[in-house]
Amino acid sequence: MSPVETDVKTLVIDGKEVSAHAGQTILEVARENEIAIPTLCQLDGLSNVGACRLCLIEIKGSNKLLPACVTAVQEGMEVVTSSERLLKHRRTILELLFAERNHICSVCVSNGRCELQSMGQQLGLTHIRLPYRNPDLKVDASHERFTVDHNRCILCMRCVRACAEIEGAHVWDTMGRGINTIVITDLHEEWGESSCTRCGKCVQVCPTGALFEKNKIGADHPKSPDFLPYLNMMREAQ
Repeated sequence: MSPVETDVKTLVIDGKEVSAHAGQTILEVARENEIAIPTLCQLDGLSNVGACRLCLIEIKGSNKLLPACVTAVQEGMEVVTSSERLLKHRRTILELLFAERNHICSVCVSNGRCELQSMGQQLGLTHIRLPYRNPDLKVDASHERFTVDHNRCILCMRCVRACAEIEGAHVWDTMGRGINTIVITDLHEEWGESSCTRCGKCVQVCPTGALFEKNKIGADHPKSPDFLPYLNMMREAQ
């Protein structure tokens, strides 16, 4: 056996002793042991980037909160995934996401099928204490099948990663810095004029109403990102 297969780590998550292989992340091990950690940017089948920071966890001996999706397990770790401190941080992060763009659930095409909306409900978010920025962002409906509404984007980068890692097209990228960052196609061409292959994978992985199929809303607009691990498995088999 290789060293990776035999290098087993033992750690404690929320008081439960668990084992993991070297190189696994805390998020992976937690899910294997049915310990829920919230996240929006992470999606099985895509690389982990730690963009949303909702999966922050506490580790004994460290004052820092670390993202579980990109933090590798270590022998003897003692991890806390749920506490008042973590809940406060996660609610604040969600408030920042809602306030940064124009997330008005009642008029959004993904109302009822939005991961951001569902996360707010799960964490008991009833109102936003922060002032809304209300940016004047573009809606690009130039594509024959899809629309991108930058007002609904949370910069999770799922579309960028799916296009690059799964489709191999590298159409999507980001432009700008900080709160001025937006996702773009090619060199900021309109989506309909870009080199898009029309596969729709980016739309399927989008957690909000930022990318959606035209003429479909709410219950008529389901997204199915579960195809990613299957595609990766088939690719490896070949």
